[in-house]
This record gives sequence, C-alpha cells and structure tokens, in this order.
Amino acid sequence: MCTVCGCSSGPKIGGKAHAHSHAHAHDHGDLTHARTHEHSHSHAHDHAHGDHDHNHSHGADHDHHHYGQGAAGVSVPGMSQSRLIQIETDILARNNSYAASNRRVLAALQAFAVNLVSSPGSGKTTLLCKTIEALGDQPLAVIEGDQQTSHDAERIRATGARAVQVNTGKGCHLDGHMVGHAMDDLHLAPQSLLFIENVGNLVCPAAFDLGEDAKVAILSVTEGEDKPLKYPDMFTVAKLAILNKTDLAPHCDADLDAYEANLRRINPDITVLRVSARTGEGLAAWLEWLRAGLRVKARS
Repeated sequence: MCTVCGCSSGPKIGGKAHAHSHAHAHDHGDLTHARTHEHSHSHAHDHAHGDHDHNHSHGADHDHHHYGQGAAGVSVPGMSQSRLIQIETDILARNNSYAASNRRVLAALQAFAVNLVSSPGSGKTTLLCKTIEALGDQPLAVIEGDQQTSHDAERIRATGARAVQVNTGKGCHLDGHMVGHAMDDLHLAPQSLLFIENVGNLVCPAAFDLGEDAKVAILSVTEGEDKPLKYPDMFTVAKLAILNKTDLAPHCDADLDAYEANLRRINPDITVLRVSARTGEGLAAWLEWLRAGLRVKARS
C-alpha cells in the first residue's frame, strides 16, 4: 500500500503484469540503461498506541480528529504517525531513485519529457492527439497511464505515434518504476518528446517524480475556477497550466481571468495557456512551449 495516497498498485505495462523482483539492461545507443527492480513488501501491523492518540469525546457533539490530521497528514487505523512518516519517506525515496535513473536516460538522449496531470475528463487525450498531429515528423512517444483499459493508448496509436499502456490497477498514479519499464519498451529516439499521460487525479501524482522535465497541469474550464485552491499541491509543482476547452467557456459561465488569478495565487511562477483542442485556439503557443523545452535540452 502507498501511504502517501492509500492506493495499492500492481501495474500492467503493455498488457503484461511485471514481476516484483528482476534486473535487466537495455542499450540505448551509447548509453547502457541498467536497472534493478526490487519491490520489498513490509506488512507492518503496528497496533501499539504509544503516539497514536485517540481522543474520543463522545458527547453530543463529539469530534473524531483522524483523517488528514497529524504530522503525516493522513491517518491509518492502528498505525502511529511516526510509522506513517517513515513508510512515506521510504516510498518517496525509492521512487526518487527510479526517477533519477529515468532522468539520466532522458538527459543522455536529449529527450524532453512532460508529465500531463489532470482530473478525469479534462481533455488530456484529445489535446495530446491534436498535439501529435500538429508536431508532424517530430520524434515522440507516449506513456499512457490508466487504472484499466487500453482505450487511450489505442487513440494515441491511431495518430501513428508509439504508445505504451500502463494499467495501475487500484493505483491512482504512475511512479518512477512504472515509467522506467515503459521507457525501456519504447526505445526512445534521440531528441524525442516523451509525453507521460498520468492517471486522472489532482492529488497523488503531485507527490511522485517520474524523471520528467516538467509537470503540465490541464484544467477543463468546466471544472470550476476554485480547483487550483482546492488542490494546491498539484499546481505548486506544475510549470505550466493549460486551461483547456476554452470554446466551452461562454456556455458554462467560466471566468478565465479568475482561473488564472487562482493559479498564480498558488504558484506565482506558473505559465498559463488558454487552449481549445477542438478549435485549435492556443495550440501554436503550446507547441512552441514544447519546442523550447527541446531546444533547452539539446543545449544541456
């Protein structure tokens, strides 16, 4: 179980379930990409109530201060806050190790990777399909993350792009380990764009580094201007926010200026683009942002 978000993930990559302990190496041109994938499962059932404070006041207005409270920011019955913090630290440290490996591979290839994050239904896949078509012969590949089905990967492949589907099962986000496997399967060309379409979720993907160059948060204008304020962690770590489906704004009384103001209230440095995948509005600015990222990577 991931105590950062409470999910339990057993990923299938490209329709294949991956074993929990294996090692392999792939040669990416002049770079040997070696990985040792090891999952250790420590099922600790900590029922000691040393620092697990149950303050049960069962009056008429009794209040249970459990979920989202404490130093760990989460509560699990029977597990102390110190134990939760230790597990979370271990999970993120292991993930960061995989992410660092992914980042080294991408740097050697001068490939620019973006982690597309959003809530379900924001229009990520439609925007991605339009982006791929507009990029023409630019080398690129896609990692598709969903809990189930390969529908989105099939839509991506219909554009002619290479795509690997990662099904996370009960998991609500991709992690560095899953992305590393998918990169191995894709055999990225030098100076490629790598699009990582994360599982639709505005919470958990914020905490997990995948080795990407930037997180790009996509918001449908139909979601409500308060979303950056309700889910601040995601927009704090994103370099770019795309206000998508702008063609619908007049029909749902969306205040695009309020969206931008709330985004910058959370993250003053965030870049904001207004885009409609259906009409093409703002697509040129999005493509230029991607190309600029590639140019920077080529100089590094």
